[in-house]
Amino acid sequence: VCLKGTTLEPRLGNKLHRLAETPNGMLNSIGLQNPGTKTVIDEIMPGLDKNETKFIINISGSSVEEYCEIAKHFDNTDIDAIEINISCPNVKAGGMEFGVDCDLTEQLTTRLRKLTDRLLIMKLSPNVTDIAAIGVAAEKGGADALSAINTLVGMSINTANKKSNIHYGYGGLSGPAIKPVGLACVHKIYQAVDIPLIGIGGITSADDVLEYVLAGAAAVEVGTANYRDPNV
Repeated sequence: VCLKGTTLEPRLGNKLHRLAETPNGMLNSIGLQNPGTKTVIDEIMPGLDKNETKFIINISGSSVEEYCEIAKHFDNTDIDAIEINISCPNVKAGGMEFGVDCDLTEQLTTRLRKLTDRLLIMKLSPNVTDIAAIGVAAEKGGADALSAINTLVGMSINTANKKSNIHYGYGGLSGPAIKPVGLACVHKIYQAVDIPLIGIGGITSADDVLEYVLAGAAAVEVGTANYRDPNV
């Protein structure tokens, strides 16, 4: 089970509306709403049944230092793995996302690798020119595994009021609509790296899982489908 994306300090997230249904998918602009690292460790993790399954924490930061600080906190817990959301703007690089630049990705992965022996998973963004190159950079930095893909940038507009259905205009598109993109990205990365891949994007059935396995994934994550059917 992957826990909700977590930042160092609590975040209220973006203004409403933050979710919009689309044909074969969903747009979200939650804005990383979460209670912060300390609350997750002190109040949420003690309630997790470690005998039931493995747990992965997903972390987000706006600087290398923030990512490292969060990772250090979770390294002192019994979490099984740390997944790094690198689709976050690096404030020290003028807002450039870590996951769109090979050097930034490798530098961040290298720093995190020195801080933790936990299974380290880098979650890759599809909003790049060459996702395989980003995967190689993460592998060079010492990642144990890669997960792909994060959401695609998307938009939907209400034709009655002529405004976006998401308050901030753009959101992250997920669900079945992005499965072909996810499969292609996984296959490209698989041909470029030697570490395991977790396939993500539009999985709603066992056949979808098999497609990702055939594309090169060793495991999968299911997200949006849980909204429609928690037992999927």
